[in-house]
Amino acid sequence: MYEIPAPMLAKAAAAVPDSSKKPMLYEPKWDGFRGLVAWDGETLEIGSRGAKPLTRYFPELVEQLPRILPGPCLLDGEIVVATGPAGAQRLDWDALSQRIHPAASRVAKLSAETPAMFIAFDLLAEGEEDLQQHPFRERRERLERMLAGAASPLHLTRTTEDAELARRWLAEFEGAGLDGVVAKPLDDPYAPGKRTLIKVKHARTADVVALGYRIHKSGSGVGSLLVGLYGDDGVLRQVGGVAAWSDAMRAQLVEDLAPLVERDESGEAVVGEGERSRFSGAKDVSFVRLRPERVLEVRYDQLEGARFRHTVQFERWRPDRDAHSCTYEQLDTVAGYDLADVLA
Repeated sequence: MYEIPAPMLAKAAAAVPDSSKKPMLYEPKWDGFRGLVAWDGETLEIGSRGAKPLTRYFPELVEQLPRILPGPCLLDGEIVVATGPAGAQRLDWDALSQRIHPAASRVAKLSAETPAMFIAFDLLAEGEEDLQQHPFRERRERLERMLAGAASPLHLTRTTEDAELARRWLAEFEGAGLDGVVAKPLDDPYAPGKRTLIKVKHARTADVVALGYRIHKSGSGVGSLLVGLYGDDGVLRQVGGVAAWSDAMRAQLVEDLAPLVERDESGEAVVGEGERSRFSGAKDVSFVRLRPERVLEVRYDQLEGARFRHTVQFERWRPDRDAHSCTYEQLDTVAGYDLADVLA
């Protein structure tokens, strides 16, 4: 079996970059679970971006991909689920995320009802040849040859070297549930775990870790969910909060988060003291502490220091993400700009 590496990652950018200084290949950004498919001719395994293997959650891919692949290989790509009527299908994140379930019977049922597809976009090994040090240009050409006769559920992502076309994709493909465009340097080798690619998304988002929650002012349900990110030193830091839940969601969150509540020897929930600011005054900032295991994606506008400037908005749960992969490195880096130029 191939050794599955950490996937190559991307840094966020505000706009699709051109390729005048560095040759680029542009791809749609698929909204799914990152997956590395390792097929050695006998066994198929699916690695993930985090520490959680995805093999057991997608039995239909484990069954069908060996029949389609022409030989042993190691593929990088995205696992997606599409729903909707013919002619109006779109990617369905909720249907995909339901596949991360502990019950094999549930996984089997969903694999039949909402089968997954694998969108391949890189070839890391073919036969006994490791291709990771080869330029992406060559890896892509070999991937195209390998998958020339591939059939669903295995697909080859489309690409272009035309930045203007990629900008059109950014606007148009959103209607199909895709969430942006990725620009990949054509002459670069594969760089496991390194953010050498460029992603442009429709919104500024981050994957964060649930640290705890405060009870709503009504005395019932979750009022706000505290979230954090890991720093370069490996320390998990509180970076903000998610609020504005509906009444039903506030109550549901208490139930959903109960297994993660930290408890003392007597079984009582552990209460932490939240960070105070000059705006909090005498306000109660205590919160119910959670084991830092659950990941969620949030929308935010900007950072102030090491924290989100405003309350962030809940986007979705990320059951495919490992909490320790939620670092500051994923956040947008804003280029410096002189205030005098703004005022002029």
